[in-house]
Formats: sequence, structure tokens, C-alpha cells
Amino acid sequence: MKTVIGRYDKADFPELMLKNLSVKTDTGAYTSSIHCHDIQEIEAEGEAYIEFYLLDPSHPKYVHKKFKTKQYERKVIKSSFGESEERYIISTIIIMFGQEYPIELSLSERSNMKYPVLLGRKFLNKKFVVDTSVKNVSFQQKQQTAKKKE
Repeated sequence: MKTVIGRYDKADFPELMLKNLSVKTDTGAYTSSIHCHDIQEIEAEGEAYIEFYLLDPSHPKYVHKKFKTKQYERKVIKSSFGESEERYIISTIIIMFGQEYPIELSLSERSNMKYPVLLGRKFLNKKFVVDTSVKNVSFQQKQQTAKKKE
């Protein structure tokens, strides 16, 4: 049975040191994305890797950490404006509804957007059904579970 997810929610990304980060479900997007800046692809000693900062310094969840990974790929992704652009894709873990899920995130400049993370169809498929009339279902469940443990 699929879990009902609302239009908006909050999720944890433990490998990225982010908790209760606002996410928006976007059934129009295939790939999920996360806001970041200062993305650089670097080659050192014959190995390529990327460096990036997640979110913006003005964001309350900003962790002031430069992330580095060799585990990435490049894909051409069509933006909501219909423009194709090459983006870096990383794999990580997202926690929602008390469960860990693998997720691929495209690194995207989203500073002008209200939600730093978009959850696309590739992630939502076969796990969730979207009900646009509800919001923060996972986050509310997390808070209720925490209260029961107190």
C-alpha cells in the first residue's frame, strides 16, 4: 500500500546533515533536486570529484560545509521553463515517514524558490500517492512519535 504524501512536507537528509528540511512534491518533475551553490568539478591525481555548498548562507538550515563526492554523474535535465541544462546528480538518503529511502538529487540553483528540495516522480513512484489537500504528513507523524517517546 502506498503512503499518502502531501503537497509540502519536511524531510531529513542524514548524509547531508540536514533535518526537517522543507520539501515540495512535484509530479511535473522527473528528477528530485536540491538547492546548492558554488558547484565545482575538480580533477586531482587523475580522479574527478565535485564540491558544493547546500542551500544559501541566508537559509536557516545552512550548515557552512563544503561537501565533496566522487559519487556523482552528469545528466541533461529539462527545467520547468523547458530549457535543457546539464546538472550533477548525487545519491543520498532521505528519511520520511520514519523510513530511509535512497534518493537521487540533481544539484540546482534554487535560491529564488520557496522550497529548497523538489521531490520528483522518480522518487515518488511506487512509494507514495500525492494528496494536494494535505501537508506535512511525515513531519506531523515524526512529531507525534517523538511525543509518545517522552
